[in-house]
Amino acid sequence: MEFSNVTAVAKANVYFEGKVVSHTILLQGGEKKTLGLIYPGSYHFGTDAAERMEISDGQCAVLLDGGSDWASYAAGTAFDVPAKSGFEIRVEGGICQYVCSFLS
Repeated sequence: MEFSNVTAVAKANVYFEGKVVSHTILLQGGEKKTLGLIYPGSYHFGTDAAERMEISDGQCAVLLDGGSDWASYAAGTAFDVPAKSGFEIRVEGGICQYVCSFLS
């Protein structure tokens, strides 16, 4: 994936003692995305806005809040998370890279 004509926010978003790190980019028109990586482990995230998580490298397993089944995602796949919700994400090995889009 490649994005043109963006503003990059230099300060990183660092979670779980540096095991999840992302940077925010702002596209023309005000659209916001984060580009990040997740080291091995299991992490829970809450959402304010609806999100689409696109996996750009590696793989992970995801359990949406209220769900009972884990789903696997690899590079080239994506999952959506409803607003005011959350998800558990698990990376077994390697690094999982993602692009998070905030949906309206």
